[in-house]
Amino acid sequence: MNKESSYLTGSQESHVHSIVKGIDKDVERGEDILMMGLGSVMMSTFFAPIAPPPVLLPLVALTFVISSVVARMHYHKMKHKLQVSMKQINTRDQTILKPIANVFEEHPPEDLSHSFNPLKNIKRTIKSALGGVLINPFWMPIFYMMGVQIGEEKNLNFLNFAIMGVEKKITPKLTEN
Repeated sequence: MNKESSYLTGSQESHVHSIVKGIDKDVERGEDILMMGLGSVMMSTFFAPIAPPPVLLPLVALTFVISSVVARMHYHKMKHKLQVSMKQINTRDQTILKPIANVFEEHPPEDLSHSFNPLKNIKRTIKSALGGVLINPFWMPIFYMMGVQIGEEKNLNFLNFAIMGVEKKITPKLTEN
């Protein structure tokens, strides 16, 4: 099986360990994508003396858009790889991995057309407008896109907690002597 389409490896470890290790690594990559976007935004202050706010602030919002879209694509890729891997293992192992699969079912990300539409996200739009009124109207799109990125981060956090729960189940408990 192609490594890109499944979490199963040819190593001697069990299928469950292989899948959990692979999806954990992918969750870390997703978090890194989001942190790279946030770090890029934080670094944008270095360009403030050079670029005027009408140029710099849309670039900041665009940075959040790009990191959110890449993280969303990565999340869908993880879901697909888990589904392919789950089809290749026995029922007992599928039961152990069910909490991770449930996260993808219980917390599906919104469609991008829904996430980026201010009329479909009234609560996020109001919060962004309030932030824009308090700070600067140019910041309204930045706050809105930051909300999209926070939504992506929440999905990865749910997945991370499910992975930790499965890891606790499959890791043998050390006995104290």
